[in-house]
Parts: sequence; C-alpha cells; structure tokens
Amino acid sequence: MANLFSDYLGIHAQAMPLREQRMKLIASNLSNADTPGYKARDLDFDAALRNAQGATSGNGLLNTTAEQHYAIGGSAGLNPFQILREGAQPSLDGNTVDPDTERAAYGRAALEYRASLSFVESKVKTMLTAITGQ
Repeated sequence: MANLFSDYLGIHAQAMPLREQRMKLIASNLSNADTPGYKARDLDFDAALRNAQGATSGNGLLNTTAEQHYAIGGSAGLNPFQILREGAQPSLDGNTVDPDTERAAYGRAALEYRASLSFVESKVKTMLTAITGQ
C-alpha cells in the first residue's frame, strides 16, 4: 500500500528528505564559517537520489559483510553521499566555507525544497478531492 502512495507522489517523495538533508549541511557550513579547520560539506544529490530510487548500480557503496563493518547511514551517522567542498579562495586557518557561496546554495536548496513540497501538496489535494468527491 505504501508503495502505491510513493508511486503516486513520484520522485518528489524521495527527493524531499534528501533536499532537507542538504539544507542542514549547508546551514551547518554557515554556522561554522569562522571555525578554524572546518571543511565545507555538501550532498551529492544526484547520486543520493539515484540510490533512493533503487538504481544502485555503480553508486560506489560498500557492502557490510561482517559485524565489525560500520553501517552506512545508521546510527553512526555515516553518509556515503556527503562530500567535502573545496573553497574558492584559500584561508589561512584551513576553513573552506565561503559565506556568500553558502548563502546562494542555501537559497537555491530552499527553492528546490519548496518546489518539491508544492508538487506533493498539489498531489495530496488532488487525492483528497477524489476521495471527498468535491
């Protein structure tokens, strides 16, 4: 039953949690703009979305074959799609966060999240209209 609902919502059902995660990473970058040695992080959104859709061929994920292996995406907080972003201008303290770039990236990510939310919202309204018959 949940699969039918996910199919009805389309790609945006998988994209919204990934967009939220990317916004959290960018917000973390902005909050650490003055932290010495902090490396700006981002999410490889395309690879993460392909994985969420089930297209796992060539995604580079490691299989956990023993109990000693770390679980990817588990409680350890390891994310295989998280990447370090190099700074456009070198910093003496090793920080790679460019606040202007991060603000622009956050604005774009927020716009993309809102677009996905609007799409899901319209699909839910259509479903409610069909259920209530109004």
